[in-house]
Amino acid sequence: MTVSRTTSPAFDLKAITRPNIWVLEPYRCARDDYKTGVLLDANENAYGPAIFHDAMKESLSSGTSTLSYEILHGLNRYPDPHQEELKQIFCNVRNSEAPKSFGELVPLEPKNLYLGVGSDECIDTIIRCFAAPGKDKMLTCPPTYGMYSVSANVNDVEIVPVYLDLKTKGFPVRVNAVKEALAADPSINLVYFCSPGNPTASVVSLEAVEEILSYPSWNGIVVVDEAYIDFSPPGSSFAPLVTKYNNLIVLQTLSKAFGMAGIRLGICYSSPDIARVLNSVKAPYNISTLTSDFAMKAVSTEGLAHSRKNIDLILEQRNRLLKELPKIPGIGEFIGGNDANFLLVQILDKPNGVPSSPIALQLYTALAETKGVVIRYRGKEPGCIGALRITIGTEAENDILLAKIAEALEDIYAM
Repeated sequence: MTVSRTTSPAFDLKAITRPNIWVLEPYRCARDDYKTGVLLDANENAYGPAIFHDAMKESLSSGTSTLSYEILHGLNRYPDPHQEELKQIFCNVRNSEAPKSFGELVPLEPKNLYLGVGSDECIDTIIRCFAAPGKDKMLTCPPTYGMYSVSANVNDVEIVPVYLDLKTKGFPVRVNAVKEALAADPSINLVYFCSPGNPTASVVSLEAVEEILSYPSWNGIVVVDEAYIDFSPPGSSFAPLVTKYNNLIVLQTLSKAFGMAGIRLGICYSSPDIARVLNSVKAPYNISTLTSDFAMKAVSTEGLAHSRKNIDLILEQRNRLLKELPKIPGIGEFIGGNDANFLLVQILDKPNGVPSSPIALQLYTALAETKGVVIRYRGKEPGCIGALRITIGTEAENDILLAKIAEALEDIYAM
């Protein structure tokens, strides 16, 4: 039977927001007031950007430049501080994907969004707003993304680790252990889940997240980092649920499925109240004109179709590696899930042997230094003995990967 859940009755956003942040008056920039006209209010260079020189104008007029005349000509002006049009497109995309199992939900609107310079800025901003340095704490579930602890340490916020289930394939969340930690320590204001996990490649279950969101005695915010969500089964994103749960934040990015890592754009979905707090502390023009322009192209009808095509190719190659890698002597089990654009696989001390972190590290080094293939060593992570994380490449890249892993392992075992 499905249990209908709601935001924890103990949730009080003002109580967990740093007092100085709660009363903060956001910086009011020139473009908050007027965006068009003879703009002489922001101390910009009225004669235009340095890049808009004669050679660039010629390449634009001849059609040899791939850059937009309008965008380049306007680079002397500060960008839109609010990005309402871009936010609405993000809302449209995620609203259209909400599964029927979520029930009737209020649609996402731009007021539910905060945009950051990559999701890493979103991670840091959340900690700065809702965890007082030297006082409040945040809970994470290792093995997980390393920037959570880096940002926490920078902000002098203690990490409370509650390990994932290290003995079960896919590393599910130990919900009861998380609730026990929250009950034992009321100074925990934030819970960070990575879904799909990095390096676990497994989505966190809806039931697990909702149990924490509705935990009656805890006043805090659940943050679900969905950097890899578009490689997961349809309907896996929690983003539409921020209109149901006032204590939920969902992070996404254009870096992975959209292939736009170079523009650095992170998307943060939350209640309007949380979004207001986050937007009040951001730099006034944190999203550049070029980032916004490229992002709009990425989530256009054509961009979404092309992204879906590339995702399908990645999933096809993921299935290929799931079949082909185990055929190589010395490759052990896939200990993570199959919900991301990478796989977590163990390397054995010998063919048909046992997982070995030293051999995995040796293979990682040999591939990078002698075979021209770079993957990630994860043997030091909890529950990841002998583990390597392998990003899914193109068909040609995976041809090389499979051949070079076989060669390197054969060389290592022959020593």
